[in-house]
Amino acid sequence: MRLASIASGSSGNAVYVGTEHTHILVDIGISNRRIEQGLNDLGLAADELNALVVTHEHLDHVKGLPVFMRRHLVPLYATAGTLEMLRNHGMLEGVEKDLIHEIRAESRFSVGDLSLLPFAIDHDAAEPVAYRIMSQKKAVAVATDMGHFTEEIVSHLLQLDAVLLESNHDVRMLEAGPYPYQLKRRILGDLGHLSNENAGRLLKRILHDGMKQVFLGHLSKENNFPALAYETVRCELGGTAKDLPIAVAARDRLSPVCEF
Repeated sequence: MRLASIASGSSGNAVYVGTEHTHILVDIGISNRRIEQGLNDLGLAADELNALVVTHEHLDHVKGLPVFMRRHLVPLYATAGTLEMLRNHGMLEGVEKDLIHEIRAESRFSVGDLSLLPFAIDHDAAEPVAYRIMSQKKAVAVATDMGHFTEEIVSHLLQLDAVLLESNHDVRMLEAGPYPYQLKRRILGDLGHLSNENAGRLLKRILHDGMKQVFLGHLSKENNFPALAYETVRCELGGTAKDLPIAVAARDRLSPVCEF
């Protein structure tokens, strides 16, 4: 399997997951040009994608969807709530109906030799999910846009080989920053985003000896910076997992590729 972030941040997100035979994108919150360039850097053409799976309807996760879907005949998978919101905002106009697939949390579906398990997360969107993605005995997860984590979420993130995990903001930077009060409350609330500290606490819960790579993703441009996210998560881990590779996924370039 391979896992790589093409872009990750509050301004746009797209994650590649694949095997030798199957290639998918989780979210498409950047332009068609940037998607094609990121795939090219991975040695792929956009038409080689087998699926586009969406976590929720917020623009930083679907901004590039309309143009991409009109140019490339790639199947789209999303929950009923997400699809309804996409239709309401005209983002599925011109997309062939047989390319659109409705999925449900806790119901597995397959794309090529990948098995995907969407699971519910708490975020202020219509029907948001994160994904656990498996091939044979290997597993990765893409889990962002969570106001908090529950025991059920923890259970879906156990025994992973690699994970892209939200580390959105530093609480002190957010509270002292220029955002309006209501926006600060939204981000800090149970339907908001995971802080650096909570990312570290969640990672500590799911760590195991077989984990090969952690990507910290969806960093806020205004309320975080890569070194702070990295150091805070390492601090939460304490003396454990000193040899675990942890990288911060950049908002504007391809991450290192985790392959196993």
